[in-house]
Amino acid sequence: MALLKTWRDMAYSETANKGDLQRLWTDYFQKEKEIYAELLKSPDQEVAGTVAELAEKYKIDIMTMTGFLDGINDSLKEANPIEEMEEDTRVSLAFDKELLYKNMVAAGADWLYELPEWEAIFDENKRKELYREQKLSMTVVKADRVYPNDPCPCGSGKKYKKCCGKKG
Repeated sequence: MALLKTWRDMAYSETANKGDLQRLWTDYFQKEKEIYAELLKSPDQEVAGTVAELAEKYKIDIMTMTGFLDGINDSLKEANPIEEMEEDTRVSLAFDKELLYKNMVAAGADWLYELPEWEAIFDENKRKELYREQKLSMTVVKADRVYPNDPCPCGSGKKYKKCCGKKG
């Protein structure tokens, strides 16, 4: 069975003890934070290897590494084959800095986008700008409603009900 399915079955289990799941995630988030802190020290250096080698490098188990690879995949310059990934699959952690920062904001992971290591990568204004861009990209803007007696949005000068709003 592919590592990702095993990880997701374990981490998102409907039947697991809630306390066990909470401990799993608390432990995972701490390890995730440590890995990102390490990666952000040299953001332009590509870290690559097999899943097992990276787990060993960061002193974590294979399942935690699988969860990490699942989480970072959307922020990578080139996505890893996480769906069919096994312990000996070669993967890369080469990430797009702006995309990673925005994805951390989108995930609501303040413990990650507030890591002090970001300060050497982006100044405060750039971090605020990326934060704002991400938050605005998630905002749904509803179009103004056009009422029957409003001018028609097509620009004809007629009332909406006598133009594009005409039934029939």
